[in-house]
Amino acid sequence: MEQERDQDLCCAVTQVHTDAVEHVRAQLPRDETLYDLAELFKIFGDSTRVKILYALLESELCVCDIAKLMDVSQSAVSHQLRVLKASKLVKFRREGKTIYYSLADNHVVSILNQGMEHIEEE
Repeated sequence: MEQERDQDLCCAVTQVHTDAVEHVRAQLPRDETLYDLAELFKIFGDSTRVKILYALLESELCVCDIAKLMDVSQSAVSHQLRVLKASKLVKFRREGKTIYYSLADNHVVSILNQGMEHIEEE
């Protein structure tokens, strides 16, 4: 049964469409760029990080706020924020002794919104 499903995904005849292949090859980003993109998407593979990003979509928050919201330790939040900051998904500003986090730019908002639209499609 599974072999039949695999066959449904393959061509019945082996024929390479050289023009199409060459056109696509010329348009593909460099391997290093695709690697960086895959690494970015890995960041979104953790539900804790996604929840932090969604919280920051609503409001600028400090570590204490995020920890309370998510019912996790400040240490756990700080760790995830370091990952998000290193990936240029969040930024911060200092006000006295408090550091406030927010989304880095509108690209992050777009990624979150488009991802949500995609999973909510019927």
